[in-house]
Amino acid sequence: MDFFVGLNVCMSGSATSCEECLLIHPSCAWCAQEDFGQARTLNSRCDFSQNLQKRGCDAPFIENPRSGSSLLRSKPLSSKGSGVTQYDVIQIYPQKISLSLRPGDQTSFEVQVRPVEDYPVDLYYLMDLSLSMKDDLDTIRNLGTKLAEEMRKLTSNFRLGFGSFVDKNISPFSYTAPKYQDNPCNGYKLFPNCVPTFGFRHLLSLTDKVDRFNEEVQKQMVSRNRDAPEGGFDAILQAAVCKEKIGWRKEAYHLLVFATDDVPHLALDGKLGGLVHPHDGQCHLNDKNEYSAANKMDYPSLALLGEKLAENNIFLIFAVTKRHYVLYKNIRSKVELSIWDHPEDLSLAFTATCQDGQPLTGLRKCADVKIGDTVSFNITVDARGCPPKGTRKSFTIRPVGFKDRLEVSVDYRCDCSCTYYTKTNSSRCNSAGTYSCGMCRCEPGYLGARCECEEGEVDHQHLSACREAEGKQVCSGRGECSCNQCLCYESEFGKIYGTFCECDDFSCARHKGILCSGHGECHCGECKCHAGYIGDNCNCSTETASCVSDDGKICSGRGSCVCGRCQCTEPGAFGDTCEKCPTCPDACGTKRECIECRLFNTGRLADNQTCQRMCKDEIITVETLKTDDSNTVQCVYKTENDCVMKFTYSEHANGQSVLTALKEPECAVAPNAMTVLLAVVGSILLMGIVLLALWKLVITIHDRREFARFQSARSRARYEMASNPVYKQSIPSHPMETVFHMHSIKSCNGGVH
Repeated sequence: MDFFVGLNVCMSGSATSCEECLLIHPSCAWCAQEDFGQARTLNSRCDFSQNLQKRGCDAPFIENPRSGSSLLRSKPLSSKGSGVTQYDVIQIYPQKISLSLRPGDQTSFEVQVRPVEDYPVDLYYLMDLSLSMKDDLDTIRNLGTKLAEEMRKLTSNFRLGFGSFVDKNISPFSYTAPKYQDNPCNGYKLFPNCVPTFGFRHLLSLTDKVDRFNEEVQKQMVSRNRDAPEGGFDAILQAAVCKEKIGWRKEAYHLLVFATDDVPHLALDGKLGGLVHPHDGQCHLNDKNEYSAANKMDYPSLALLGEKLAENNIFLIFAVTKRHYVLYKNIRSKVELSIWDHPEDLSLAFTATCQDGQPLTGLRKCADVKIGDTVSFNITVDARGCPPKGTRKSFTIRPVGFKDRLEVSVDYRCDCSCTYYTKTNSSRCNSAGTYSCGMCRCEPGYLGARCECEEGEVDHQHLSACREAEGKQVCSGRGECSCNQCLCYESEFGKIYGTFCECDDFSCARHKGILCSGHGECHCGECKCHAGYIGDNCNCSTETASCVSDDGKICSGRGSCVCGRCQCTEPGAFGDTCEKCPTCPDACGTKRECIECRLFNTGRLADNQTCQRMCKDEIITVETLKTDDSNTVQCVYKTENDCVMKFTYSEHANGQSVLTALKEPECAVAPNAMTVLLAVVGSILLMGIVLLALWKLVITIHDRREFARFQSARSRARYEMASNPVYKQSIPSHPMETVFHMHSIKSCNGGVH
């Protein structure tokens, strides 16, 4: 692994001891090797472990404690609860572990929980005997038998107990007038007789004799209090803390059934009756098993009640009337972890893995767990700081309602093992200091890595030996003057060196954030370039191979090679080797050769290897070439067969050159001689016919006009003859002559006049 890049949190912490180094970050380590580091350098012994080894620190001398855990007691989980071994039933694994924690360094361990089959159960029934519960008293007369029947389905080891409560026998909670002392129901017509008011009365210790429960219930009678809330919280607390009188078994599940029909009084309600003392959380049952402090202390708070129930592993079940009492199965359907005596400087994170096997981050409980199921929890522990030396802390993890627990002891790893070998007035420190973990802590008045100089020897005159020139900083501000010579600081960025700490290997020019472009070494602020590179930051390559285009020219003849990259000078040229230039004069000529070799296997580049190397553009063939795109260059050339080939040349936004060409060149077809002759003769004949037709048309029109003129002249002539008084018609000498004459006239004039 290489040195860590960027800010080195270990070196930037300026730790002066191993313990200080360990507190900076959980990844920081300390080198206790005596001869560690370079001469004339203020070596930082606090660094990442990998870096310390790179800098010459041997692994045995590196102090880098890690967090971990070890099992102290790990008995396997049990599968059955009752029997001769019931006192050794194990429901949590492991039972005891030890953690070694370095601040900020997490460690994890796994806890398994299994509710076993046939586990002993203690059930204490706490009954409200206020007057409003009179109808329900008959319901529980045979409750013991029903409970026993149901519980025996789940466990063979079941015990049952009984207690009752009403409220504090003081005003304003109860009737306190003398006439109500023996019978609080005195004068109440609906129910005139009841027993005196009491706070809590323990009636039957836990027993496996169900008949005793039924007998005790048969004896009970209701009482009467004044206000609606009851004193149930007093009763719950006494049932929880009076373990010996109630008879709670250590190895059993503890169920407390609380039956009531109204809300309970809370802490501070007692002030209404003059009770100002808060509840002390102790057992106060007298010889008659009655709560003797009912009229002396306030009601318990919810917080106190919850604490005592959890402390004694008691499940509290709020029961209502007509409830089914299959309680054991419902209670055992949930497994939840609780933490006791949690140290404030520890952070715990939980991940639950329930029956489906899926990890649930942030949860420490599982629901719907069946008897015999095993669920697990991964617990991550992180220490936020170091307590005083020698401090050991512990905490307990318990499944809620289980007697089983996991005890966790914590040891903090804040010390370095090399500290145990500390020696005062060590010869390694010229008997003027304490040697510890590889370095000297000098006595007052002594200086130097080995306390070799006295403080009086270092004055203004001697400090001048640590200045490069008058007015300059001592050791260039990057070191300390010790015994008249500069000891340079170590830097997370690199090495500081020189007589006056004036040089380093990290202050040179960079290119794109890389020192000397990665092609040189930094020496005292100046880049020393490797072979083949020049420039202030060694970013300029002297190689030209990357500038050679496919045609073998430098930058395709359209630019120059600068620092290994083409700088195109031809307008419109671009590309890594200036090979793309749609607007260059020779663009069509260059692409023509590719069209010829790729489509028709002709031209100068017809050789396959040459064509594939020189012509990598995409070529698209079409039937009809579109020429309306302003972003394309139109190219036309004449083929060897006097045909015309057309194509377009364009550059896509992704830098790809595209040629779109016709599938075939456009070629002219030679005319046939006979066809030409026939066409000429046909044209002449057609022209003659047209002329004849025109001549005929003109003649026809002319004749018609002349005939019309003739007819008009004849008509005028007849008119003139008919109207001439001098003219007399001749008389024919023979009848046939007359007939002939008439017929002639009829033929000429179209009728007889």
